[in-house]
Amino acid sequence: MATLKEKRTCGQRCEDFGRFVWNSDNGTLMGRTPEKWVYISLYYAAFYVVMTSLFSLAIWVLMYTLDPYAPDYQDRLLSPGVMVWPDTYGEEHVEITYNSSDEASWGKMSKCLNTFLEPYKDDQQTECDNNCTKGTYFIQKHFTAPNNTKKSCSFPRSLLGPCSGLHDSTFGYNCTMPCLIIKMNRIIGFHPSSNNKSQIHVNCTVLSGKENVKKIEYYPDKGIMDRSYFPYYGNLAQPHYLNPLVAVRVDLVGKQKAKLQCRVVADKISYQNFHEPYEGKVDFTLTNLGNH
Repeated sequence: MATLKEKRTCGQRCEDFGRFVWNSDNGTLMGRTPEKWVYISLYYAAFYVVMTSLFSLAIWVLMYTLDPYAPDYQDRLLSPGVMVWPDTYGEEHVEITYNSSDEASWGKMSKCLNTFLEPYKDDQQTECDNNCTKGTYFIQKHFTAPNNTKKSCSFPRSLLGPCSGLHDSTFGYNCTMPCLIIKMNRIIGFHPSSNNKSQIHVNCTVLSGKENVKKIEYYPDKGIMDRSYFPYYGNLAQPHYLNPLVAVRVDLVGKQKAKLQCRVVADKISYQNFHEPYEGKVDFTLTNLGNH
C-alpha cells in the first residue's frame, strides 16, 4: 500500500516560501543569485529601449511621409454627399415636418436655420476674400494668405434671398412657403465639373405629391454653386472656408405634403449609387400640418 504524502502545516509552507525568497545557504533571491538578477535586468532594459526606439522611428517615418494638408487616400467616396437643412433626420430618411399654425413648431425650424447660417454673417467673414473671380475655379498653388494659409471666397448670406433670414427670420415656416438649405460636403481637391460651359447647380424634383407643390424657387438664381468656391484645400490650408449654399423655397398647396429629391448637377458628381443614398443627392419629405 502506498504511503500517503505527509500534509504540511501552514507554518511549514510559510517557512518554505521564505526560503524561496531568500536562501541564505545558496545566497539566492527567488531562485537566482544577485549577479544573475543584474544580468536579467540589464537584458530587459536594453530590450525595451530597442523596442521603444524602433516604434518611435516607425511613427516618425510615418508622420514625415504624411501630407498635413490632404489625406493620402480619398477613394472611399468619389462624389460628395449632399445634406439638407433643417436637419431633421429620421431613422431611415429625412422628414421635415412642421406646423405653420404652431409657433413652437415653426420656431424650431427657423432656429435651426438661423444657427446653421451663423458663420455666414458678414462680420464672421472678415478673413475671406471678397474679390474672387466668378465662374472659374480658384486655383491656389501657393500659400498667400496670412499664417501660411490659402484664401477662401466669401459667401454673403444675402445671396440666399428671401431664405437668408435677414428680412424674414421665420424662413417661411409660418406660412406655406418654407425654405430649405442645400449643402454639398467637402472633398479636398475636388473639381465638380470639367465642362466649362455648364453651371454647377442644384435641381430639385418632386418624387411624390406633385399636386401639392405649386412651384420651387432657387437662391442664388438657378441654384448655381459658383466655381470660385472650388477646389477645397482642407481645413489646415483654408481655416476660413465656407461651403457654397443653395436655398430652395417650396410653395406647398393642397395636402401640403411632398417627397422631394435635390441633387447637385455636375458631370463629375454621381447620384445613382444605391449603397450611398446621400451621394450627390438628398431625398426628404416635406410636410406642413397646419392650414389644411
